[in-house]
Formats: sequence, structure tokens, C-alpha cells
Amino acid sequence: MAAVAALQNAEKAMESESKIKKGLKLIELKNIITSRFKKTNWIELGYFVGFPDTINDHHRLLRSLDFGDDDYEGNVLEVLNSLIEASPDSIGKIEKYLSEHGMLVPEGEFISTAHKTTPRQVITFCPEVFQIPQKLQNERLVSVMMPFNAELRSTYQSIQKVCEKLGIECKRADDIWENTTIIQDIFELIYVSKVVIADFTGKNPNVFYEAGIAHTLGKQLIPITQSIDDVPFDLRHHRTLTYLRNQQGLEVMENELEKKLRKLFQIEEKPNW
Repeated sequence: MAAVAALQNAEKAMESESKIKKGLKLIELKNIITSRFKKTNWIELGYFVGFPDTINDHHRLLRSLDFGDDDYEGNVLEVLNSLIEASPDSIGKIEKYLSEHGMLVPEGEFISTAHKTTPRQVITFCPEVFQIPQKLQNERLVSVMMPFNAELRSTYQSIQKVCEKLGIECKRADDIWENTTIIQDIFELIYVSKVVIADFTGKNPNVFYEAGIAHTLGKQLIPITQSIDDVPFDLRHHRTLTYLRNQQGLEVMENELEKKLRKLFQIEEKPNW
């Protein structure tokens, strides 16, 4: 009897583990599909797996996609589950369809912090000049792009002061030395950061280049400058924090920067009782 009970318990454990794996796979597929699928993809997928009616006859799937409704992700899970219940082979077919359409990127990571959610259409690319860092995103990191000169030392100190107050990290490229080239250190710093602050004071071309990297990676960029005339025309449609390089001007900048960072990092201000 004990042996039978042990066998039954083992079978239940295996069944439970199988359900967990299936659930995780469903969530993984759902995340990919909700970020990249259009209506045409759904119709194609139905024929690809051999169950077009499962998709076409669902009362909410395509409609919620068209209108961007909140229940779209739940509808995706329902349809995926129905396809897999109809045939276990559907998982492999779905993954094959995603792979053939460039949607299934192994070991991919969405690093664009300017987006609150993964958008339905993303691109995958591999830079030639830089090496992709084998590092995780740091959700508490602010990186600062500015010239390394004495005139901006007080500005950087003010930014550090704000970050320290909020309990988040703040780094500049000269704070690290991990690669043989400084531009790789800069790229890695931007890559792993949640927020990038770029000081355009003095029209420094390196800062413009680094801001371009941040925008390409989809990072949340905060432009600051002592003169709006230093901001390139192509970037003037972005809100820029201007400041004066004196004690009062830096204090004003600190207050405005603190408000911005609190919002981006979702840090509530503690009541001053």
C-alpha cells in the first residue's frame, strides 16, 4: 500500500510540474505575441497550426486586438490554451511560426525603459561597433553623460546628491573601467541603466553621440543644459531641464530633477511630519 501511495504521489507531482511548465510556456508565448502580433499574424497562425476556427470564432480575440482593449492578453492566453488542448503539437508549431517570422529571439531581453510595457512591434538588431553586455538591467541605476571637465563637476555632484536622496545609483563613465575602450564602457553603462541624463552644455559631440545611443536603445533620457541654444534642433521637441551654474541654479535643478526621477522610479515622497 505504501508503495502504491508513493507512486500516486509521484504521479501527482509530475502532473503538477507538467502543468507549471505548460503555464510558463503559455505566458512566454503570450508575451511575445502580445508585443508583436497583428491581425494578419493571428489568421496565418490559425492555418499554420491547423485550427483557424479556434482563432476566427473567438468572440473577443481579434476585436480586443483591433481596439487595444485591456482584456487582449487574457484572450491571447485563452486561445493559446485552446490550441494546445486541441493538439499538444501546437506548441512546436507556434514556436516555428514565431521563429520563421523573426519573433522568437533566444535569450532576448527587452531593455527599452522608456516604454512602460513591451510594445506590439519591436526590432531586433546587433551592433557592430559595440559588444552586447552580458549583464542584467539595473532598475535602480541612473547614468550621466557629460564632458569630464571641472566646469561641470558641481552639476554632477548635484545629480549624485539627488540620486543619493532617492536611494538610487548614479554613475558616469569615468566611475568605471571594465573594458579596453571607454566607448564600450559608456555603451554598457547606458545599456544597463534605467534612466540616462545627458548634459548638452557646450554642444559636446560625444554627449550627442551618447544621447543617440540611449534613444536607439529606447532608454528614458533626461536632457539638461545651461543654455537651450546648446540643444540640437532635432532634439528641441524633447523637454529639456535648463539650469544656471550657481548655487541657486543648481538647487532649482536638483528640485526639478528629483520630481522627474521620483516619477520615473515610482518613489513616493515621505510626509514631513
